[in-house]
Amino acid sequence: MIIAIYGRPFKKNLTPYIETVLKTLKDINAEYIVYEAYSQFLKQELHIQDSHQTFRTHQEIRGKIDFLLSIGGDGTMLETISLVRDSGIPVIGINTGRLGYLAGIRKEDIQNALQELALGHYSIDARSLLHLETNNFIFGDVNYGLNELTIHKKDSSSMITINAYLNGEFLNSYWADGLIVSTATGSTGYSLSCGGPIILPHSESFVITPIAPHNLNVRPVIVSDKNIISLEVEGRSRHFLATLDSRSVTIDSSIQLAVRKANFELHLIRLNGENYLNTLRNKLMWGIDMRN
Repeated sequence: MIIAIYGRPFKKNLTPYIETVLKTLKDINAEYIVYEAYSQFLKQELHIQDSHQTFRTHQEIRGKIDFLLSIGGDGTMLETISLVRDSGIPVIGINTGRLGYLAGIRKEDIQNALQELALGHYSIDARSLLHLETNNFIFGDVNYGLNELTIHKKDSSSMITINAYLNGEFLNSYWADGLIVSTATGSTGYSLSCGGPIILPHSESFVITPIAPHNLNVRPVIVSDKNIISLEVEGRSRHFLATLDSRSVTIDSSIQLAVRKANFELHLIRLNGENYLNTLRNKLMWGIDMRN
């Protein structure tokens, strides 16, 4: 078994957990290669002396590894998409961040989780992604995301206008601070905090959620992910912010955007006993009354 490890720099209090990851991988006879920047950090912080290999790009791991292990929070998990792309490499996440919808393994469960992975006690949870098409390739060749596309005002306190179309038919002009087009996976992210609904992962839907709309009767809309959603942005300011998951670029009104479902999926690993509904209840603390 060969595992690629991706992570971000961490605080000192997480050192024992990272050491547990590396020790457990050796105990289960798993080979591992480490993202180069993360490897340099580990050598400085943990004084690692082993001669593990490193990688920098998606080409270096395509077809060569069995799993990609993300160490961090959900933001770190989202960054792994640019590494696995359409390769089908399954991704498993250890949550050293805060909420952890996607990175579902608790720090305290690292050893058991990696042992279960080695024994094959897991299932694959395929998640849909959105694909962004623009007339200017603003996100290069990584023009897809697991959570959402967000258009937001940038240089002015004035609201912006976003004209939205479904398959070329006019939907609405959103006069707001911005607009979110979210996948079902992303419905528990930024869209939820802006009043959007929770959509179960395999509902084959997009959610269009306005950010602080001027008209209070403009509400989030759920549409089939078979639709192509086109967006045109205008406002007093010349520049706007476009965000695809954790990546952001500045655009102007000349940029036309179209969102559709990507033609490949992200494969998340769910260990036996894990499921989305349990995660949802636990993370949102449903049924927990702090008064009792």
